[in-house]
Amino acid sequence: MKVILITDVQAIGKRGEIKEVKEGFARNFLFPRKLALEATQGNLKVLEQQKQSLKKKEDKDRTDATGLRDKLNGVSCLIPVKVGEEDKIFGSVTSQNISDTLAKLGFDISKKDIELEAPIKSLGVHEIPIRLHHDVTVNIKVEVIKEEG
Repeated sequence: MKVILITDVQAIGKRGEIKEVKEGFARNFLFPRKLALEATQGNLKVLEQQKQSLKKKEDKDRTDATGLRDKLNGVSCLIPVKVGEEDKIFGSVTSQNISDTLAKLGFDISKKDIELEAPIKSLGVHEIPIRLHHDVTVNIKVEVIKEEG
């Protein structure tokens, strides 16, 4: 079944693309979540009309992401954590912790944009990639330190 993607769907495609997917996937996942429309003649005409406005919005989003990348370049997050014997961390540092720390620094970054392979479970400096746009990525330094007191 051919569908038109309304939003970016990871591992399927980008907004505005026409993709061939299995009918069950479309009817049970994409359509109820309003991620795609069936590729009918009427929907294709509407898509063509929307492509220009989507392109303008995409260009603006990319420009905004590039500006944010320039601001984030060189930013370092300091995250204090409780440690036990032998400097072993209680729990771990997750993308939510990093997002909250960035919010305190004045950056509105969603935890979904932080590409943390696994939670951080050790003290030290870690390079963490952040995807600001599907074409724009920046690495920040996250320094995990002992909490005083």
